[in-house]
Amino acid sequence: MLKIANYEFQSHLLLGTGKYSDFNLQKKAVEASETEILTFAVRRMNIFEADQPNFLEMIDVDQYTLLPNTAGAKTAEEAVRIAKLAKASGLCDMIKVEIIGDQKTLLPDPFETLKACEILLKEGFIVLPYISDDVVLAKRLQELGVHAVMPGASPIGSGQGILNPVHLQFIIQQATVPVIVDAGIGSPADAALAMELGADGVLLNTAVSDAQDPVKMALAMKLAVEAGRYGCAAGRIPKKTYASASSPTEGMSTVES
Repeated sequence: MLKIANYEFQSHLLLGTGKYSDFNLQKKAVEASETEILTFAVRRMNIFEADQPNFLEMIDVDQYTLLPNTAGAKTAEEAVRIAKLAKASGLCDMIKVEIIGDQKTLLPDPFETLKACEILLKEGFIVLPYISDDVVLAKRLQELGVHAVMPGASPIGSGQGILNPVHLQFIIQQATVPVIVDAGIGSPADAALAMELGADGVLLNTAVSDAQDPVKMALAMKLAVEAGRYGCAAGRIPKKTYASASSPTEGMSTVES
């Protein structure tokens, strides 16, 4: 069970809704993923213009929890304005705070993110900040009262997977709220590893939308997240320097020549 504030979800996979070649393919991928949370950039959705098509019109929104994000914001003030616009639309009271600090790497701005989260928490939002794998920032945000932290595995859309598993583990180990690995996931193996490390969920978009077969990849990501979660709960065997026989060596009959 993934619990974020007063929300509870069976699926631990969150899916972005951008970059698909067409709405029909996107709908099939979303269905294959069996996600319960869909995130979208408020700035890219014409949520107040009925004559402008968008993906939300293609699905039964009552089946999903929508997670608007503040993509495109460069300052805390911009992020807060976008969040209030999303809330005014009546879509959801959760918001993914995304404030980019560098346009080349698309890494998040830690200072503006902290500032925006503080304002939005006072406004009564359920706040999920997207951050780099900064252990100290994750701790400060939790102390502030955010409802989840979303560290990136690697730069957005890069598909490089988890570049710094040590920092990610540190964030998970000291977490008091759900940790959702966000950005940089490229393959099902990456998603499974994130969950094996103890993450509570994985959010991805490009890994599915840009795959040769997005529908099959969505299914693969669903299964990978489940496998990684079960693997973490089961507890892997320790790594050893030397071999260890899998068959018993005692009580075996001798073979005479």
